[in-house]
Amino acid sequence: MKKLFSIMAMAMLILSVMPVVLGTDVGVGIGIEIVTEDYAPNIWACDTRTVLDDNTEPGRVSGAGTELTERENNYAFEGEQIEYKVLVKDKNGIQKISDVFGTLGDVQGAGNDIEVNCVEDLAHVDGETLDTSCNARILEETLTTFDEDTMRYYTCTFTVETADSHYGEYWYTVEAEDLDGLSSTVDENEYWYLNPTIALSIDGDLTFEDVRPGTQSYSSTLLVGNDADDGSGVLLDMFISGTDFYDSASSGAACPSSNVLELSNFDYYATSGAYSSADDARADAENYVGIGYATGFNNPTPFYGAFEVIQTTAVAGEYSNGNVLTPGAEMAVTFRLDLPEPCNGDFDTGSINFWGEAI
Repeated sequence: MKKLFSIMAMAMLILSVMPVVLGTDVGVGIGIEIVTEDYAPNIWACDTRTVLDDNTEPGRVSGAGTELTERENNYAFEGEQIEYKVLVKDKNGIQKISDVFGTLGDVQGAGNDIEVNCVEDLAHVDGETLDTSCNARILEETLTTFDEDTMRYYTCTFTVETADSHYGEYWYTVEAEDLDGLSSTVDENEYWYLNPTIALSIDGDLTFEDVRPGTQSYSSTLLVGNDADDGSGVLLDMFISGTDFYDSASSGAACPSSNVLELSNFDYYATSGAYSSADDARADAENYVGIGYATGFNNPTPFYGAFEVIQTTAVAGEYSNGNVLTPGAEMAVTFRLDLPEPCNGDFDTGSINFWGEAI
């Protein structure tokens, strides 16, 4: 009994020193801070870039406001347009995009002068396949599906203004900017010469002296050149026209039966590179070509297919070989006068004109 009591007393002592637990669980809170990346927008140029002709001076091929398919070099004139389709993505949400615009500047990249705001294209729906021509990639990730929460297409149409504000060489690109001031441009920056000065140079004089009636006389050879701005790359399609000639003095002129020397008495021979008037179907047996009447370019009749200096094709929508001059290039032109008999007078009033149209 004494041993049993001592054991029970020890058990009671052990129980009396154990802690008392009043609940069944316990927890400790941890503070969390999440900082979202301020994501700079992505922007990609899609394969729908076009250059459009103006509405006032359509060329040989392109009509007013249509694609300027004949323009081969990087120059543009007042009223002509450069149109882009771009895809923009912002992982912070498309609502973070503040502006998408086209810029001009002396250097490529972001931060140049804003020239045109792009127009949002809302015709696309969530989940549709992305335009593969945009080549939308983020590092190794290739994007294939349109996400309306983070993406938009835009159309950017830049119109060349007058030479007062747009003259010279510029970088052009399209830029996207978000509400935090972060911006990106398309990878494909372009370099343009806007409103280059176009001009013709003529080296030599067209003078016929002491021509005997009833004979043919030849002028010295003139050089007609493309004197457009250096570096502009402007190609000039060349034309020639003229008027009748009159004696400005009261001399009783007659050639042969009236006081006028008709333009039909003048012809010319031209050479340019590997081509000459000998390649022109309009040429006579001596390879000289007659001159058509006009008081201005395409006035009163269109020049295309009829008034080219060297015409190797009579198709109005095609350019003739040898008839297009690059900046600094020249063609040599010699004139022939068939003076009627009888003829009297000094015919000094009238003109033969060369014209160059930028392609």
